[in-house]
Amino acid sequence: MEDIKVIARAAKQRLKSNFWDECKRSVEAGTNLAVQRGFNERKVKSSLCDKVKNHINGEKEDEFYLKVKNLLDTEGEVSDAIFRLTDREYYDSLSYEEKQRYTLRISSRYVQALEKYRREKELGF
Repeated sequence: MEDIKVIARAAKQRLKSNFWDECKRSVEAGTNLAVQRGFNERKVKSSLCDKVKNHINGEKEDEFYLKVKNLLDTEGEVSDAIFRLTDREYYDSLSYEEKQRYTLRISSRYVQALEKYRREKELGF
């Protein structure tokens, strides 16, 4: 019951602060910009709606993604990205098999973050 009250309070606060008006303006501005640049309007709206949903749910951007984004913005795609994203102190404490699993996990997360980064750049975010 307490959860419902918290959710209702948050929704009421969003209404009071004109959150939805700002979201609507943001979506309209983003789609207009996308149309001017020749991008798919639906993709832009979908991406912006996902960001709003994440904001409402209290989710923040993944710290790993932010590291990847910073790396790509500053230096572009580099050949040693996995090495740069590895927590060296943690990595050194692992056994050989655990190092392999850790490297594969970092590699997989990097590929996902890279795809997300490319989508955002394609849409002009």
